[in-house]
Amino acid sequence: MKASLGICYYPEHWPPAKWSEDAHRMVDLGLQLVRIGEFAWSRIEPSPGELQWGWMDQAIETLGGAGLKVVLGTPTATPPRWMLDRYPDMLALDIEGRPRKFGSRRHYCFSHAGYREDSATIAGLMAQRYGSSEYVHSWQIDNEYGCHDTVVSYSAAARDAFQDWLAQHYSTIESLNAAWGNVFWSMDYSDFGQIELPNLTVTEPNPAHVMDFRRFCSDQVIRYNLAQVRAIRRHSDASLIHNYMGRVTDFDHFRLGDDLDIASWDSYPLGFLADRSDANESRQQHFYQQGEPDFQAFHHDLYRAAGKGRWWVMEQQPGPVNWAPFNPAPLPNMVRLWTWEAIAHQAEAVCYFRWRQAPFAQEQMHAGLLRPDSIEMPVCDEVRQVVKEIEDVGSVTAAEPDIALVFDYESCWAWQCQPQGQSFDYFSLQLAFYRGLRRLGLSIDIVPASVASLDRYRLVLIPGLMYWNDSLRQAIEKFAGVLLVGPRSGSKTSQFAIPDKLPPDLHDFNCRVSYVESLRPGVRRGLQQGGYMHSWLECIEGDAEVLEKTSDGQAALIADSNLHYLAGWPDDEAMTRILHNMCSSAGIGTTPMPPGLRQRATGSHLFRFNYNGHAVEFDGTSIPAAGVTWKSV
Repeated sequence: MKASLGICYYPEHWPPAKWSEDAHRMVDLGLQLVRIGEFAWSRIEPSPGELQWGWMDQAIETLGGAGLKVVLGTPTATPPRWMLDRYPDMLALDIEGRPRKFGSRRHYCFSHAGYREDSATIAGLMAQRYGSSEYVHSWQIDNEYGCHDTVVSYSAAARDAFQDWLAQHYSTIESLNAAWGNVFWSMDYSDFGQIELPNLTVTEPNPAHVMDFRRFCSDQVIRYNLAQVRAIRRHSDASLIHNYMGRVTDFDHFRLGDDLDIASWDSYPLGFLADRSDANESRQQHFYQQGEPDFQAFHHDLYRAAGKGRWWVMEQQPGPVNWAPFNPAPLPNMVRLWTWEAIAHQAEAVCYFRWRQAPFAQEQMHAGLLRPDSIEMPVCDEVRQVVKEIEDVGSVTAAEPDIALVFDYESCWAWQCQPQGQSFDYFSLQLAFYRGLRRLGLSIDIVPASVASLDRYRLVLIPGLMYWNDSLRQAIEKFAGVLLVGPRSGSKTSQFAIPDKLPPDLHDFNCRVSYVESLRPGVRRGLQQGGYMHSWLECIEGDAEVLEKTSDGQAALIADSNLHYLAGWPDDEAMTRILHNMCSSAGIGTTPMPPGLRQRATGSHLFRFNYNGHAVEFDGTSIPAAGVTWKSV
């Protein structure tokens, strides 16, 4: 497969006289895809029922006629002002009960039935008009679900829909009271209509209540998306896509992806480093113009799984962004590196955001491939280089890693509901394991907890999983490879109770977690073989073989046949050792990487990526700063 390159473009921002020139410049640069339309509702329908298609007809004809494939976005992330007049109660409310008002974007509650219907209507009208267009290659539905903390809403619409959701799930109020443990603190209900949303309580609400609310909120996103999917499918066979974000876990991307054809995400390595990476200050300083070496790759693998193998980067940072606390320019050649890293993880397309920097409004400080005066930015030379290299390299075939990391969105919500320690974060725990594997030069598949079989892997890691579903239990029982579980995995039931057998609640595994400790920042429990545990440590009982102990003799890693349980959160030194030993047991070779150097094995090539601002000597080769190398395998 040869990847395509594309661009995000906003014809409504520029005079129509510019469109043809822009389109031909895009093609001359080597771009093949152009995304348009995702924020254009007020120009498509300036007042209710007044549809103005002429400008979009012209834009699609101009771009497509120049040789570009159009990715057409539905404009529902930015409902026009008149929509709020129609539905004054359509706004989401935050946890304090304050409205998320008009004046930027994503100002809607997923539970509002009227807005959901109008979103499906505009999507259907667009598909009816453009579904048979020879130039429309695919559809992007909405834009960045969950961005700006917009999944969870405490509106009246959400309350009413949540009560109905509970009634459908539990059938009787007695079943709900039993499942939630409402006997505690006299929280029993006599009717579903009594149940409020879990905010503004005196102290923490019942975690089972919060957990079901988070499940409901995720289901509402999936329901909202499906309404547009069905509306478009009536008129178009083109692929359906959504562009996810970095470290947004408020809805289940795997389940939403079941209704789509392709997953994509918006990759902003420098913005994410400062805005949502867990890198410490010295690491941020070292990589401030490069991005964290494993953050992008983790999302590439996550969204490849959400797309069942088909995925894109819909927005790739090409220069300074406008929204992070600090916004440096990428090092020279970093945009090329980011592009190739996505391709090495089997991206079908990488699209840059955006074509021309806007001279107005909220994103006027966000760089594009062109300056506001239409002069090329230096990054265009990197794009040209990638275009040529894609042709020279040829097809990059899919990898089949030996290692799987199980990722679960419900577990994200669970440990937000009841972290038990301020520094316990499921995403950070997953990223720590992923980084450890990447430091050993390994390629990884990320798989959902609903996975039916693990048989194609040699090593499977399951850190921090809230509870075992039947499918995963069966897959584990049949799995003949090496399995590393924990910490905190199997510590709850699906109803958010401690299991009767105690964690980790695995059949025929003689291990019980008797109590847990969450450790303050800076508090460490040393390990006898080196390194330490931080943030989280469990006291475990049982007669399984002890492989690692803390400095005071407490079991930290135990094994019974192919099953291993890790009772804490290791630092980098201990994590690398433990994962290396797991790989040795599984017959997987490792290639320890120098700091900042990473590699990705595909079916056809071995790629190496130097995230450092200096050259690195490795394996007889000098890899320049922000450099990429590859060789056929």
